Amino acid sequence: MTAAEIILALVTAQRGAELVLARRNTRALMAQGAIEIAASHYPLLVVLHGSWLIALWVFGHDQPVSIIALLAYLVLQALRVWVMATLGARWTTRILVLPNAPLVTSGPYRFLRHPNYAVVVGEIAVLPLALHVPGIAVLFSILNALVLFIRIRAENRGLASSGAIREQAVP
Repeated sequence: MTAAEIILALVTAQRGAELVLARRNTRALMAQGAIEIAASHYPLLVVLHGSWLIALWVFGHDQPVSIIALLAYLVLQALRVWVMATLGARWTTRILVLPNAPLVTSGPYRFLRHPNYAVVVGEIAVLPLALHVPGIAVLFSILNALVLFIRIRAENRGLASSGAIREQAVP
């Protein structure tokens, strides 16, 4: 097994574990009365991330590993853990709004409204660079930007309508 294959296996396992956690959190939040916002674009998000991972397996599995880019990716993973720990049971892959729940403003949310998306932007660009497949970094960064444009606008509207943020605060 190559170093790239080991890295990809770990990333694939991590993403699978995160999906299990996200499903569990989603069920619990829905049981508490959470409302899903903009569910129609969720399959697009799944296809994007799944395709990114498949492309990395196809084109990057036998590539040498850039240690510097890999270290940057590991920093992003630490930030991902910080985001997930801050949100706790509210972390999910879907846009769920829990009516009358306060907006999370601790942890990385003190600095950014959407730190998880910032981490994902970095991951989608940096992991392909660690595997010397820059074309995948460019292509999926563009596709991710399009999906995030839709997603962040929908999430901000959902939060504003729930009263978690004021409408005038939505960029």
